[in-house]
Amino acid sequence: MALTKFNFNSFDLTTVASTGLAFNASANGFDTAAPGAITLISTNTISSGVSSSSFTSGIDSTYDTYLFKFFNLHFSNANEAFFLKFRDGDSSFDATKTTTHFFARNTEAGTNSFSYDSDRDLAQSTGGHFLNLVTGNQNDGSLSGDMFLFSPSSTTFVKHFTARTQNMDSGDNSTVTYTAGYANVTAAIDGVEFSASSGTIDSGVIKMYGITK
Repeated sequence: MALTKFNFNSFDLTTVASTGLAFNASANGFDTAAPGAITLISTNTISSGVSSSSFTSGIDSTYDTYLFKFFNLHFSNANEAFFLKFRDGDSSFDATKTTTHFFARNTEAGTNSFSYDSDRDLAQSTGGHFLNLVTGNQNDGSLSGDMFLFSPSSTTFVKHFTARTQNMDSGDNSTVTYTAGYANVTAAIDGVEFSASSGTIDSGVIKMYGITK
């Protein structure tokens, strides 16, 4: 097998700003490339107790899909719920939503369940939508997951979302929750709020990404 040794002088890394780097068949072997399909827009780092964490800029027609990722959110209260709300052009996160909610759970003892949860779905409500069942506040307990928001700038269609969260609840159970729904408004969605149903989110990270078509 032949081995090729690159001379450091053969690398030309003077690419255009905000572009990626790709291999090609030229002498130096590199070329500029289109940036990745997923772009990090903003990060909310929570290091002390807050009742909510919101994204109020960067949600516009630049991207057709927005992805929010939750990393080890820790809550102050046991049996805490994680809420979602949308803003549709004014100062309040009160866009009307219709949603669904189901979950699967397995205990550390091996007892499992799967259920649609009619107590945590919404029918034309401006209140918070449950993104999880309940989360414990044990020192090693937390919630992680993601949420996709589709075409938030549309003024023709409702604005769909899907979400998945995984958490340890107050009984040391593993619970995965799948939720989905839509903001039933014709105005563009320009803000997203995540909050604790009571108490605070004590720590964790939430990131917002834009995804190109």
